[in-house]
Amino acid sequence: MSTPKVFISYSHDSQEHKKWVLDLATRLRNSGVDAIIDQWELRPGDDLPYFMETHLADSDYVVMVCTDKYVEKANKGTGGVGYEKMIITADLLSSIDSNKIVPVIRQFGTHNVPTFLKTKLFVNFSKDDDYEFSFDELVRTFHGAPLFEKPEIGNNPFTPVSETPPEKTGDPIREIMKHIVGDFENGDDYTIYKNLVQAVDMSRIMLDIIINEAVQKGYIALDRDGDIRLQPEGKKYAIQHKLVNA
Repeated sequence: MSTPKVFISYSHDSQEHKKWVLDLATRLRNSGVDAIIDQWELRPGDDLPYFMETHLADSDYVVMVCTDKYVEKANKGTGGVGYEKMIITADLLSSIDSNKIVPVIRQFGTHNVPTFLKTKLFVNFSKDDDYEFSFDELVRTFHGAPLFEKPEIGNNPFTPVSETPPEKTGDPIREIMKHIVGDFENGDDYTIYKNLVQAVDMSRIMLDIIINEAVQKGYIALDRDGDIRLQPEGKKYAIQHKLVNA
């Protein structure tokens, strides 16, 4: 997955607030996020509107740090915040997924966002004691790694019996492991594939599928000739499933 690029929009309320935003952006970068803020990118003489337009357009996400002053400026359309709001609510939103805009609340006692963001879920950074939880939620959003994955839909428990396929009988891995372990116990270093085909009661296609599954589990390994060698995990399997006396 490519590195997510995140533009951070905020108001310069105070030096303390600017430092808080700087620390947030720094930690985001340390967590695999290409965070962009003006404190790193702009120098005297740079074009402020160009900076805003460029990064608002090509970022994967836009974080809006909503302090009381930020919300006031956005709603009034004043300052850099107002200019960013104008860009986002005009051409930008018509061509991008609006889910890229993530409001971050940095207020105390209120949870206000600009009017045009009223319907959006926000990440609340108001309580410093909850900072780690909020930061984890923010980073997971950018990396597309939710804390809880939606489970797959299971089978209908009320499927009529006539529509239910018959269950498999026996344990095919145990069946082939019984022969492989038996060869090992008899002093053979490996089991010949051809002999196993003749020994088990299953088709060759099914046998190959089960062998591949046992290889993936680390129970057995195949040598250059295609013969089968018992592995340490297979020996544990033999003891756990009572294929040999412990």
